[in-house]
Amino acid sequence: MTPRSSHLWSGAAALVLASSAAVAAPPAMLGFSAAGADAERALEARFDANLSADAIRERLRRMSSEPNQVGSPHDRANAEFTLAQYKAWGWDAHIEVFSVLYPTPRTELLELTGPSPYAATLTEPPIPGDETSSRQAGGLPAYLAYGGEGDVTAPLIYVNYGMPADYAALQRLGLDVKGKIVIVRYGAGWRGLKPKLAYEHGAVGCIIYSDPADDGYGAGDAYPKGASRPEWGVQRGSVMDMPVEAGDPLTPGYGAVEGAPRIDRAQANTILHIPALPISYGDARHFLAALSGPVAPRGWRGALPITYHVGGSGATAHLVVQSDWNQKPLYDVIAVMRGAREPDQWVIRGNHRDGWVFGAQDPLAGQTALMEEARSLGALAKAGWRPARTIVYASWDGEEPGLLGSTEWAETHAKELQSKAVVYINSDTNDRGILRVEASYSLQRLVDEAGAAVRDPETGASVRDRAMAELQVAALAPDATPELKSHAKLAAAGGDLPVGDMGSGSDYTPFVQHLGIASVNIAYGGEGQSGGVYHSAYDTFEHFERFGDPGFAYGVVMAETGGRLVLRAADADLLPLQFSDAAVTVAAQVAELKRLVVTQREHATTVDRLLDQKAFALAADPTLTSGPPDREEAPPDIDFAPLDAAIIRLKASARAYDLAAAAAPASANAQRVDVILQGIEQALTEPRGLPGRPWYRHLIYAPGMLTGYGAKTLPGVREAIEGRRWGEAGDYIERTAAVLMAMSAKLDEATRLLAG
Repeated sequence: MTPRSSHLWSGAAALVLASSAAVAAPPAMLGFSAAGADAERALEARFDANLSADAIRERLRRMSSEPNQVGSPHDRANAEFTLAQYKAWGWDAHIEVFSVLYPTPRTELLELTGPSPYAATLTEPPIPGDETSSRQAGGLPAYLAYGGEGDVTAPLIYVNYGMPADYAALQRLGLDVKGKIVIVRYGAGWRGLKPKLAYEHGAVGCIIYSDPADDGYGAGDAYPKGASRPEWGVQRGSVMDMPVEAGDPLTPGYGAVEGAPRIDRAQANTILHIPALPISYGDARHFLAALSGPVAPRGWRGALPITYHVGGSGATAHLVVQSDWNQKPLYDVIAVMRGAREPDQWVIRGNHRDGWVFGAQDPLAGQTALMEEARSLGALAKAGWRPARTIVYASWDGEEPGLLGSTEWAETHAKELQSKAVVYINSDTNDRGILRVEASYSLQRLVDEAGAAVRDPETGASVRDRAMAELQVAALAPDATPELKSHAKLAAAGGDLPVGDMGSGSDYTPFVQHLGIASVNIAYGGEGQSGGVYHSAYDTFEHFERFGDPGFAYGVVMAETGGRLVLRAADADLLPLQFSDAAVTVAAQVAELKRLVVTQREHATTVDRLLDQKAFALAADPTLTSGPPDREEAPPDIDFAPLDAAIIRLKASARAYDLAAAAAPASANAQRVDVILQGIEQALTEPRGLPGRPWYRHLIYAPGMLTGYGAKTLPGVREAIEGRRWGEAGDYIERTAAVLMAMSAKLDEATRLLAG
């Protein structure tokens, strides 16, 4: 994930200063009695005292010293190093091995044919002053995992970001991509959608490049002078169709253990069909400069010193991608600290360990901070402390190509996890800056309270207050989204820190969206400058130490944040879940769906009227090719009554439970209530799953089919409305209402138990 950029502190100082008094007075702690909260804060102070920025730094230097992709010698060495560390810290640790299909490049070629031939370099030369970047032996060339194979020669055509709106604009120019090789730039959507959409529109190959306008010299000085992507930097990545399913393509829905049945590769749902290759802007300049045809629309023009044309004829490219489709081993390191009171309730904490090359920022900045948490928890245990619930720390392998290690582990242990896991806490990348959180809505209060207890090293304010300040200042921007403005209003009203919706792109996906385990994903970012080397051979220790987190202060802050979430979930008298925020959030999402229907109807009516009036032809430049848009189908009346009824009940049930839990966190029935709460996120899932992708079972949030990492809320209903599948929308209104009713029933049962 690429962090958002933000420098908002100076504009928000008044807000933070006004709230500092509230931070100084110890607030209530969700799930704890008053005495229990005081003891927990004392424990957290001891936990913090064990943390060391120097330890994180040296761990990162070691683990990012060699290429670290799946199947590499250093990947295994890092697994064994992690295992040894956990054991030395007193954890019961082991490695679980899985065997997965992981294609690696055998032959790659991209050349411009014709009168001015050019062969793409497809290499990333060492950077002066960055010693790590010279140690690429054992690494792999730039590639896109799980793309198709092929040897194709075809006309080249430029399609901007390669998203649906770009293909609609291309059609209006009188062009299409059938039989052509598309060249598109990174951004505006997840990379895996780009070759998928290209194939669906008839293309035979796909090239993805990083335009300097987005993360190169258009954003800042290029590395090594500055942090931005240098001329030959290439963003590797996976193009596995993860919005359909995560994990090993040949073992869908079950673990890739020894002896597991495997489907034929031709049957796999998540492997793409055309060859695809990533290139640098140093290479892309030659291919784009060779294009003729219409000048690209204004929004399609990047920062290369050329005139951007669309092409479609004239310039021809030759693209070859051949891979070795072999099984590779994954090494998940699992460390366990058994709970003293509730050993069969598990708090799981995870971060992945594999990178595309060295992976200093992504993922090892997060992994090494997580390991520092584990070291400090081990020290507490050696001094006599034991968690009430069992704590599991996981170092995942194979996240980058397709969430492989976490998914195979979750699928292998699915039944046990669904009966024992109470929360999964994830991190991935980490940088200097503001706290970023996506979470199950029931965890919003826990995140808010933990963030209020962690100090930002740059300002002295709590990381929670700093995030609140950034949110409110960002909402003043002219391009602020309605969602951002809504979150800012909640922040200004004194509510909990709003959390982002759970899409995909990291290891929480199999836990929350397949198994229905409440999850949270945390990161710091927005001020560190690692985006320009994302997934390249320049994501090195040297780059991270200069630009990502100088001094490693935010590595410590990440450990403090993750550690508090783990400790509070593990030690609370009553599981620290709160539901009023969830009810309000889902109610707002239903209102959004109603507005979406109205907006679609108004837009369809307007387009039809303008088509009838020949307005598009009259408004177009007659010297340029420009066709009208297609007519749109207006939505019929959609009955939202089942969802309205479910929201009314959920609000009442959530409020009643939250009041009862606040009054009696140490109730004699707390253990029985915990059993209900442990499975309450599962109530929001359905075995049939989402349309066309039954692996995704959560009906409240999921990655969008056309957003990739980005979340869609109430996805069964929302994507049916967006796709104008009205019968399906009605069906998923009923199904979504049913899971909300099921959640309310569980909350009512828990409330009765707390009331005695």
